[in-house]
Parts: sequence; C-alpha cells; structure tokens
Amino acid sequence: MSQITARLHQAATARPANFSSLVAALHDNRLMWTTLAADVASSENALPSPLRAQLFYLAEFAENHSRKVLRGEADATALIDINTAVMRGLNGKRAA
Repeated sequence: MSQITARLHQAATARPANFSSLVAALHDNRLMWTTLAADVASSENALPSPLRAQLFYLAEFAENHSRKVLRGEADATALIDINTAVMRGLNGKRAA
C-alpha cells in the first residue's frame, strides 16, 4: 500500500506531464482496493463487521473517485489521503 500511495502521489504531482504514470498508479490502486474489498466481503474474514463494511465502502469510493480523476473531474488527493489514513491505522497511529 505504501508503494502504491507513493507512486500515486508522485504521478499526481507530475500530472499532466506524465498522465500515463497517473493512469498506471490509479490502476494499481484500484486493484489493491478491489482485492481488499473481496477479502472483507468474504464470510470467512475475521475482522469485525463494521470495520469490514467501512473498508468495503472505501474500496467503492476509491473506484468511483479514480474514474473522476481519469476524466479530469477530480485530483488524486482524496485517494492518497485515504491510503495514508489506512496505513496509519494499520500501524496503530492516529490520523494527524
């Protein structure tokens, strides 16, 4: 997640000069969130149901927001912020 977020940040900063890098980073971010969504949707996932639902919602948001970024209707900041917040949570740190 940290590598994808770093690539997403770098590509978003370089936009529009290197749009292909942004597309690739968005694609990898979407794949990561799709994989996570499939995992939390599984009945065998041991996470608490509310957390699973929140993560699934974030995956849906990432998918929809990525489309907006690709259409030039939004930037990638929200995606970077979400990934960063999730990583902080996984590390046991509070969001700043």
